[in-house]
Amino acid sequence: MGSVLTEVVIDAGDPERLAAFWAEVLGWEHTEAEDGVVEISGPDGSRPTLIFVPVEEAKAGKNRVHLDVNPTGCDQDEELARLLSLGAVEVDVGQGEQTWFVLADIEGNEFCLLRTRVG
Repeated sequence: MGSVLTEVVIDAGDPERLAAFWAEVLGWEHTEAEDGVVEISGPDGSRPTLIFVPVEEAKAGKNRVHLDVNPTGCDQDEELARLLSLGAVEVDVGQGEQTWFVLADIEGNEFCLLRTRVG
């Protein structure tokens, strides 16, 4: 017995805009929007999905949970350049010298770009 991870919920000042950013980062599709809540999922509708919910307050402090992404079809430097062109920014959360990059999305949520190439 156990649980299945079906969705990750992310607070957002502008759910549509943040969902569009992450859909572009991941190559995912917009699957649902209702009452300001926006969901994206993999092209095959796979789980987990990402759900962006509207909140009034701005992000404060470092995330307690973050997403890690891996480059696909390119190397880490090429993917870093693509993510930066989408609006991500490099951030320092005290990680020191690492093989990954710590970035923030367009609303300041930290995520990591790992070195391992997938696919």
